[in-house]
Amino acid sequence: MRMNQTQELTAEVILNEYSFNDLVYYFSRYGEDSNAKYIARKIEKYRETKRIETTFELVDIIKSALPQKVLSKKGHPAKKIFQALRIAVNDELRVFEDSLKQALELLNKDGRVVVITFHSLEDRIAKTVFKEKTTINIPKHIPIVPDNILEYKLLHKKVILPSENELENNNRAHSAKLRAIKKI
Repeated sequence: MRMNQTQELTAEVILNEYSFNDLVYYFSRYGEDSNAKYIARKIEKYRETKRIETTFELVDIIKSALPQKVLSKKGHPAKKIFQALRIAVNDELRVFEDSLKQALELLNKDGRVVVITFHSLEDRIAKTVFKEKTTINIPKHIPIVPDNILEYKLLHKKVILPSENELENNNRAHSAKLRAIKKI
């Protein structure tokens, strides 16, 4: 799961050494898993007797923590937990936000940054960064002219979603969201 094989933090370290509360935080925040507490509790119980060393062990633990109703749903029951671990290990959200801010700083006049996100965590960051760059924070109903004029402008007020035609041709586009900003 590590993008940088030399870094010390691994999914194994998180699973075997992090506290119950930390596991719940990562699984619910990064995996957006509503069963995060149950899964973290099962992991805690399992590691009392043995370290978690394989993905197969983790999948079995996750499956044992989930009710049959969840297990019978479409999709792999461990998908969200593996996503959470990958994001935590690689610090992906901080890297994404830093990269987005750096890209904006590198723009010339009339330059654009276009971002396509594929899950809500990334989209929330893009939306927030773009809003910060295109909004002046002054109290409402106060007739003042701000000294600083905005450097950036949103190219679209709303997020752009794939069209029906695109979805027919590219099924993976279902979760895609496009946002664009321009330096003025």
